Amino acid sequence: MTEPVTNSPEGELEGKPTSASRITLSHIMTAGDTNLLGTVHGGVIMKLVDDAAGAVAGRHSGGPAVTASMDEMAFLEPVRIGDLVHVRSQVNWTGRSSMEVGVRVLAERWNESSPAQQVGSAYLVFAAVDEQGKPRRVPPVIPETERDKRRYQEAQIRRTHRLARRRAIMELRERRAAEGLDDA
Repeated sequence: MTEPVTNSPEGELEGKPTSASRITLSHIMTAGDTNLLGTVHGGVIMKLVDDAAGAVAGRHSGGPAVTASMDEMAFLEPVRIGDLVHVRSQVNWTGRSSMEVGVRVLAERWNESSPAQQVGSAYLVFAAVDEQGKPRRVPPVIPETERDKRRYQEAQIRRTHRLARRRAIMELRERRAAEGLDDA
């Protein structure tokens, strides 16, 4: 896979607007998607979320991207058999080789004309990789609307918290190992 063409003197990749990779994936829920309560498995919704986010990450980065983490998967309302689920996804923020993708999950009854209702949301981090699975650079995302700008800023906050949490956990593990409390 080759790097996208750049027009900048420093060799930075040319940015892409938020709208360039935004998608909606739609799926009708069937009996095979349900749990013992007759509602759709959370895992089924999570797979749709990961699929849509992966498509957006690949489109934005111009090649393969893998899921690095899923943050804040929230299930707001149950999804039922027959619901038409729409998974809307976009890149909110980009780093050197990573991207945060925001996802909104909406559901509507397939046989009704009522508007779709938000039933879930999630934030995922994807890493762009080359053929050997090594990180590769991604183009910066260019927020277009005030909503996109807000999402970009919120993504930066989530990234800061994610990195601080990881650092605190590693420090705790190192302290415990130094005290001989290796509890693997």
